[in-house]
Amino acid sequence: MKFKYQARTKDGELQVGYVDAASRDGAANVLQSHNLFILSLEEAEKAHWYDPLVSFFNRVSRRDMIIFTRQLATLLESDITLSRTLKTLYEQTRNSALKEAVFQMAEDVDAGLSLSQALDRQGGVFPTFFAEMVRVAEVSGSLNDVVALLADYTEKEGTLASRASSALIYPGIVVGLFVITSVIMVTFVFPQITPIFAQSNVSLPVFTSVLLKSGDFISKWWLPIILVLVALVVLILDYFQTKEGQAFLDDMKIRLPILSRVYRPLIMARFANAAVILVRGGIPLMQSMEIISYMIGNVVYRDVIQALAEDVRRGGLLSQSVANYPSYFPPIVSQMIAVGETTGKIEHIFERLSTFYSREADAVISNLVDLIQPVLMVGVGLLVGLLFASVLLPLYQLTSSFQF
Repeated sequence: MKFKYQARTKDGELQVGYVDAASRDGAANVLQSHNLFILSLEEAEKAHWYDPLVSFFNRVSRRDMIIFTRQLATLLESDITLSRTLKTLYEQTRNSALKEAVFQMAEDVDAGLSLSQALDRQGGVFPTFFAEMVRVAEVSGSLNDVVALLADYTEKEGTLASRASSALIYPGIVVGLFVITSVIMVTFVFPQITPIFAQSNVSLPVFTSVLLKSGDFISKWWLPIILVLVALVVLILDYFQTKEGQAFLDDMKIRLPILSRVYRPLIMARFANAAVILVRGGIPLMQSMEIISYMIGNVVYRDVIQALAEDVRRGGLLSQSVANYPSYFPPIVSQMIAVGETTGKIEHIFERLSTFYSREADAVISNLVDLIQPVLMVGVGLLVGLLFASVLLPLYQLTSSFQF
């Protein structure tokens, strides 16, 4: 639950903001632990049914996160204090959700919390691994370097994700336009010519009969159909928000033949990119694997990488642990990691793996786009031809029946 508060510091400065807690007493304890004197504390506005829709449009985009991380790294490198850095970022941030999160972080830092603790309290905006990496950096005294590495990682991730998503834009537009055209034809055009065929007693092809009956059904029951479709979409999306649904979806990404060819190189590139950032930042290999498990963005791979971290914790070699999961890691990954462990250049090995799989992901996406476009054009062309043939053939038969 979120509570809105007004409080004063020991110096008498007024503070206003929000605090997350399970209850009102819990919120009061959090504020008191920050040495704040509570003036008012009340539950924030109740949740509304449209809140998920509002949060979708107010979500922090990947571009916003890239800009924020890079600006944070730049300001910290300029030896500006953390408190002043966060306040500067608050003034520059335009996204409302990110702006509120930065404001809360600045308030927490001013109250005595560390940056990692402030990030922990904004888990809905910042990924878990942000706080984990910053926490390690605070202990080792390398906060500026680690934040700079985080900025590099976020930019690389943004590049990979944009290339993958851009490959789906053109096919999505073509399929969407075809669906809209088909619905208009079946719903509005076909019902207008159905009486003509019925009065002329012309024998209709099977696909024409199916389309005419479908159009008649949709025109009569369009409202229940829309409601059912919306309900199904809501139920499916709600299911995918659960742990079971997320695991099922992530597993399909790995197992589906065409999707896995694109998804696996992206996962391997993300794994190698994260490993480079963490190892270069001086984080131990075992702890790096634990952090990567939350950076990978896949529940199935998260469990596998956490198992790798446990094997390393017990004294095993990472290369041997990776080799135990051939369904998730290609043999080249374990073999190259073994070389890095032997030569003591594990960081360089991860960097080479990152470059290799980033190029492979680009090549697979480019080849897939080159393949999808002609196949899509042929498929949509056939469907459009079938759609118009279902009308033109009966019309041809109708005109032929009037010939003497």
